[in-house]
Amino acid sequence: MTYCVAIRVADGLVFASDSRTNAGADQISTYSKMHRFGGDGQRFFALLSSGNLATTQGVVAKVERDILSGTDEHLLNKPDLQAAAEYIGRLSINEQHKHRGAEDFVPEASFILGGQVRGDPAQIAHIYPEGNFVTASDSMPFLQIGEVKYGKPILDRIVTSTTSLDAAVKCALVSMDSTMRSNATVGPPVECLVYRADTCAAGIHDILTEDDDYLLGLRRAWSENIRAAFDGLPAPPLQTAPPARVARLL
Repeated sequence: MTYCVAIRVADGLVFASDSRTNAGADQISTYSKMHRFGGDGQRFFALLSSGNLATTQGVVAKVERDILSGTDEHLLNKPDLQAAAEYIGRLSINEQHKHRGAEDFVPEASFILGGQVRGDPAQIAHIYPEGNFVTASDSMPFLQIGEVKYGKPILDRIVTSTTSLDAAVKCALVSMDSTMRSNATVGPPVECLVYRADTCAAGIHDILTEDDDYLLGLRRAWSENIRAAFDGLPAPPLQTAPPARVARLL
């Protein structure tokens, strides 16, 4: 399974992805789900992937081949992120068609494409298996793919369009750690990328292993503060409520 998240705030973009592709009693394998393109001062894109590995690898390989061969259509000659997302969507559909076979085989894949073309605002887009996409907004400044449910609560409570980049990084990593804690099919190394708006540079990319000091400290601090917040909650009314009220509450 996979978990990837991208956050768009006023100061830039934050991306985080796990690296686990297979989990079981005897085998755990890893594969990067974060890919970067451009960063020459004119445009920059980051692509996160989830779903069938053959499809996602095929899409990334096609993107790289098109750039290297200088075809008429490639990711780094797109005028804006919307056109780039449409291009990735078409590649995804083509790869899915290649891999369709047995009835129980599902070659679907989802992507998050983020970045900026000089002159346009930084943006992120969720590209669905059908090839269509949606972009983030001020009211929904983050996008997720893969195993999304465990890491969503903190994003809902913390992230807004005015959140700082540093806070967005912490939130993305706590969201990732919460997912890894609750789902064994999502696991390290964790890749994190921070892109500052209007630079069109490659951004700051880091890989956090399972024993990374910062990741371990963040996990420990989050757990301790969650417990402290829980202990500080008001007592439920059941202890002092009259019998009739207790019956209604139950």
